[in-house]
Amino acid sequence: MRRRVQLTEEGQGRGPRLLLLPGLGARGSGFRALATQLAGVARPVLVEYPEGVHAACGAKALAEQVAREAGRLDAVIASSYGGMVAAHLAVMGVVRGVAFLGSFTRPEHLGLRGPLLALMGPIAVLGRPGRVAASLASWRRVSGEHVAEVVPTTALERITTLHRAFAIRTEPPPPDLCSFSVRCTCIQGDRDVLVPPATLERLAASLPPGTPRHLLRGAGHVPYFTHPEECARLLQPWLAALAPAPSLTSTGAETAA
Repeated sequence: MRRRVQLTEEGQGRGPRLLLLPGLGARGSGFRALATQLAGVARPVLVEYPEGVHAACGAKALAEQVAREAGRLDAVIASSYGGMVAAHLAVMGVVRGVAFLGSFTRPEHLGLRGPLLALMGPIAVLGRPGRVAASLASWRRVSGEHVAEVVPTTALERITTLHRAFAIRTEPPPPDLCSFSVRCTCIQGDRDVLVPPATLERLAASLPPGTPRHLLRGAGHVPYFTHPEECARLLQPWLAALAPAPSLTSTGAETAA
């Protein structure tokens, strides 16, 4: 059982130090294909969240745990619920750029699905998602060996998802990022059945003006997993603008995009 955030460095090259944040019940290892695609222009870091009772905290508390382990960062790529964690990191001033992939920073961005977000916990425990659920989320067939990278498959992962889903209501969501000096970009799959495509416009309205928005055709909820080449191509201009800063003060005042 993981009691702390676990980080795995996937590249030692040049470019922005890039944290890859999974969604509510997904594994950080699902980002490995995208990390491989970006290793030439960034220094990807995979993230695995704490498990069990140690997951019984809201997104802000989880962001604080991530910040303690990772320190200051150049950029974050966040999937789904990971967008809430990433937004808190941006507000804390420890990250200069955030890419949202099928993501959101507050439940209302999901429209009618927002109030039902906490139900993802009981669904994970009682529904025991497997290959069919993983394929539906991905909008393509997922082989048995990769199911665990998309949906929670072990008893511990399911109970962890339950704790984390229920904790969403225990704290206010992060504030909008419109007035924060953080460079953002958004990628949304047009076949996403969990975070609907309409989320893209709601999310973008809460981000700095001019934030690029990309609708990836044929992609479901985990485009980083199913379409790593396309995601890497769309992310490269954003990463190029986030060359590592020479220094960052403790106040985060130099988080200029």
